[in-house]
Amino acid sequence: METSNQPEKLGNQIWNSVKTELLLSMRFMAPALSMLEIRRDMSTTSVGTDAVSVLYNPNYVFKTYVEDPNKLNRTYLHMLMHCMFRHMYRASEYPDGELWDLACDIAVESILDSMDYQCIYRVSSDLRERWYGKLSEEIKVLTAEKVYSFLEKHCEWKIYHPKIENTQEMAAEADDLAGIANAEKDLNLITEDTWNRLVREFKLDDHCFWDRLDNNEDEPPKEDKPDIDMQMQMRLRRANKKEIEDAWKNTAKRIKSDIASLGDEKSTETGSLKFYLKADTQDKTYYTDFLNQIAVVREEIRIDPDSFDYGLYNYGMEIYGNMPLIEENEYSETHKVDELVIAIDTSASCSEELVQSFLNETAGILRQRQNFFREIHVHIIECDNRVQNDIIINHPEDMERYADRFEISGGYGTDFRPVFSHVDDLRRKGQLKHLRGLMYFTDGFGDYPENPTDYDTAFVYPSDKETGADKMPNWAIQLYI
Repeated sequence: METSNQPEKLGNQIWNSVKTELLLSMRFMAPALSMLEIRRDMSTTSVGTDAVSVLYNPNYVFKTYVEDPNKLNRTYLHMLMHCMFRHMYRASEYPDGELWDLACDIAVESILDSMDYQCIYRVSSDLRERWYGKLSEEIKVLTAEKVYSFLEKHCEWKIYHPKIENTQEMAAEADDLAGIANAEKDLNLITEDTWNRLVREFKLDDHCFWDRLDNNEDEPPKEDKPDIDMQMQMRLRRANKKEIEDAWKNTAKRIKSDIASLGDEKSTETGSLKFYLKADTQDKTYYTDFLNQIAVVREEIRIDPDSFDYGLYNYGMEIYGNMPLIEENEYSETHKVDELVIAIDTSASCSEELVQSFLNETAGILRQRQNFFREIHVHIIECDNRVQNDIIINHPEDMERYADRFEISGGYGTDFRPVFSHVDDLRRKGQLKHLRGLMYFTDGFGDYPENPTDYDTAFVYPSDKETGADKMPNWAIQLYI
């Protein structure tokens, strides 16, 4: 019995040593390093995680520890990154498991390569650097979701077999493998050989344990109706899974805060980890919440049916038949927006598609008449590195017309400060007497103002694109569309 437990004991000691070395180098990772149990599992030939445990094959651990201890350090941190970004919980959203696995590995490895710690250092190969450059050119931010979209776009030969036939037809004259490879290159596809090289380059852990989280084991066969005990077990499994996922999200938030508390010199060692954690854990707030925040209460002339005195009303109807004794009040207190500035970034850094989405969102705001008083003062400012256009709206009835007749002006560099200077001028001239809020639709790449405003300022970013939100000053509000 003592002998049979020896490999597991030795394996656990090695992993504890790995965790200690990572903790000594990266104190901020302490919350994550305490999350996973260590368990031997002979169903894998290497090591993997299910977000609850590290499941390892002792033979792989012993061999790797002797040959390259740093590889185990990096592998452990690689798995922690999968957990913090909850890759295993998102796998079911992506139809091709192999594409998702590689996308997650590339995303995690790009973060580890940006970090400056000797305990996880590895020499970056030419293939790795070349692919980082290629991916960055097209998708900028290397999240697993965006890398997956890139791979799906360029690996159509892997998913759709007709593509393989097309490449073979194009290479028919050459009648050799080189011809097929050239044809695939002409179609801007990733060849199977390149795919295999990428998997070997970026894969460090076994993702087979992710299937246990994402398959349909929780769902009984459609023809079999589950009994009450089975239904209870399924609910418990789903609840536990959600609890674990939430625990990892909270852990990621703690680590993000701990990194932020480091000095500038130390925080540079963490590379891009802070940026990706901030993007992944950011609680998205939408512009409708901001409108409610800057709304004011005042009386507005309108029929107010809620203020009826139904006792007198009914008395009049009883005495006179069809003549109530009272009328409805013509004034009511309402909670709406009366003054607002909406700035739209039309600089060269914003694509035409993105500017159009800004315009659509602005039109959507203006069409929501229930948010505005009948007498309003809304400035819509189109701007790049200077104010290009300032459209003024005074009545909700004009909103549709202005929304439908937007024309983009600008297309130069990005500087947010001229808009705030312009607003200051309007306030000094008395044209904005009760301004409570400014919304700035932008991709975030530009020069922000340094001084805080005495009104609420919100920068509104697209939620599905790379942004410069990390440069936004702390006094401003971060919103998403």
